[in-house]
Amino acid sequence: MTKADIVNEIYKSTGIDKAAVLTTIERFMEVVKDSLANGEHVYLRGFGSFIIKTRSEKTARNISKNTTIIIPEHKIPAFKPARVFMEEVILITQTLATMPSGKKRKGHKMATHKRKKRLRKNRHKKK
Repeated sequence: MTKADIVNEIYKSTGIDKAAVLTTIERFMEVVKDSLANGEHVYLRGFGSFIIKTRSEKTARNISKNTTIIIPEHKIPAFKPARVFMEEVILITQTLATMPSGKKRKGHKMATHKRKKRLRKNRHKKK
């Protein structure tokens, strides 16, 4: 789902002007980015938390040059979903997985994959 999709969903459900919804969403993202840049966490009850995680220093290898590289300690933004949010997503996912239409689509993709694999294999056979 893209930002435009979110704007359309909010517009359809609330009737608020699309430009106002887009401005609100963009401002929300700016506030979250600014807060994280200043070292503040953003807590949204029932949704989750935007936090800063500290990655410790580690040693990595450059295989092509056969050298060791030290990656310094650094901070990265992260999202930690709330328990209520996780439970709802799991419930919806399980409900969708039990629907017969989901099985048909998954089986169709599998059949297509097997068909393509068989065609590739037969292409190299001599006649």
